[in-house]
Amino acid sequence: MHLSSAQLLALAAVIMATLLNWPFLTAVFNAIAPHSIFEWLFFFSVPVLLCALCIIVMTISGALFFPRFIIGVHFVVSAILFYATSTYGVIFDKGMIQNIMETNSGEAGSYLNLGLVLFFVFFCLFPLIAIFSQNVQQGFFKKLKGIIKLNVIALICVVAILGAFYKDYASVGRNHKALSKSITPFTFYDSFFKYVKHTYLAPPLPYRILDKSPELVSSDSLPPRTLVVVVGETARADKFSLNGYTRNTNPLLEHSNAVTFRNVSSCGTATAVSVPCMFSRLSRDEYSDRMASSQDNVLDIIHRAGVDVTWIDNNSSCKGVCKRVNTIEFDAQRDKKLCDGDYCFDQILVNELKDAISQKSKSNKVIILHMIGSHGPTYYRRYPAGFKQFVPDCPQSDIQNCSQQQLINTYDNTILYTDYILNEVINNLKNTPNSAMLYISDHGESLGENGMYLHGFPYALAPDEQKHVPMIYWDSHFSDTNYKSCIEEKSATPVSHDNLFDLMLGLSDVKSSVYQAQQDLFSYCKNTKAF
Repeated sequence: MHLSSAQLLALAAVIMATLLNWPFLTAVFNAIAPHSIFEWLFFFSVPVLLCALCIIVMTISGALFFPRFIIGVHFVVSAILFYATSTYGVIFDKGMIQNIMETNSGEAGSYLNLGLVLFFVFFCLFPLIAIFSQNVQQGFFKKLKGIIKLNVIALICVVAILGAFYKDYASVGRNHKALSKSITPFTFYDSFFKYVKHTYLAPPLPYRILDKSPELVSSDSLPPRTLVVVVGETARADKFSLNGYTRNTNPLLEHSNAVTFRNVSSCGTATAVSVPCMFSRLSRDEYSDRMASSQDNVLDIIHRAGVDVTWIDNNSSCKGVCKRVNTIEFDAQRDKKLCDGDYCFDQILVNELKDAISQKSKSNKVIILHMIGSHGPTYYRRYPAGFKQFVPDCPQSDIQNCSQQQLINTYDNTILYTDYILNEVINNLKNTPNSAMLYISDHGESLGENGMYLHGFPYALAPDEQKHVPMIYWDSHFSDTNYKSCIEEKSATPVSHDNLFDLMLGLSDVKSSVYQAQQDLFSYCKNTKAF
């Protein structure tokens, strides 16, 4: 059987509006909860409206001239979006597009599994073969007539549906704003356009130096300050036994004399947002990557004050934060014992830290360690075999096919390994006078709660699991009981990534015109020091 261009267009639109929008339609059904005949009619109008819009969009984008190619492209895009949404609960806003564009080959490869291959074969490859096997070589005017007639019907449907149910659409849209972010493929197209416009088409902003002359205020009676800031990856605060988790995931830190902060929130739900935001002077509400990249971050100010600043990466990149300071970039080939060609265990950071500390200098040092931490979905690749304590784990990337307990076990093993890494950092600093470690994760992670996996959800819609992050502080001056007691009194204070800028200025002994003492959680406690 061969279909005309108009028939092929209509069939593809029906499949896209119903099957490939099934998560959206399910959410709409739950939002409407239809009981009356009118409510049922309203609900059934949704896929009809979607179908009409798919027809119009595919026609405008070129289906009139290249029907099979344009229909095939839209269909494959919709199918891939359907897989991501139905499997992981992903929402494709501008932030998620940024995450996708900044993903490296190792991260992208971690999503490859048998389930994805089978899905691609049955939902992408076979439909493409069916589409391109259709003989649509009609005369131009006959094809034009058929597609125009189909679009007229689609426009009539749009007008009729909006005329009959406009108030209902407006009401549901106002009360359930998250629904519009799940429409396939329109949300993706809108977000992609916004990303391209924001990233490539907006005129560059002039670079802004926030402080031309910051100063060091170190005491002459103390050795040079060494501050290690460990940026965690995808770590949830509620999975740290230091924060009350029932499993002992922090057996080493428990005896390390470190202080944990239990009420810390992230700036974003993905590395591409959180990392540049947390080092920026901009608050979460003010933050935009365009503004942040066109002005000093806290590392720039600390470095300008005369501090030796080094960023050591075991993640995809520093997201632009380290471009003006000394950087040891991620290299998946640098150690055959610790790296597999795609990733390295975070022990690599401890080894690099030892070298950085051993280099004698009369200057203060700030060293940033950027972990791979608990990055998913291949959690099982984040820890050596010796840290496989919670079993059975989930040794695969299609985590939705593991049991909930297997997934939790695997993730908890990554936190257990993080505990080891942080304890190793502290052990290396114990022999370095006037030193400190501050650990804070970039964002959290969903582990199947409410059908959500991974991270990167729009902040307003993201669950607490993606926004509540751990923060741990250790200082060689904790031998001063007054100072440590003061810090512990602050451990329940609500803080966020917005505080990191001023915390780092204070901890690195840098005096700056942009320093805000009220944002520095530790500023008051400095007055209690006996040194």
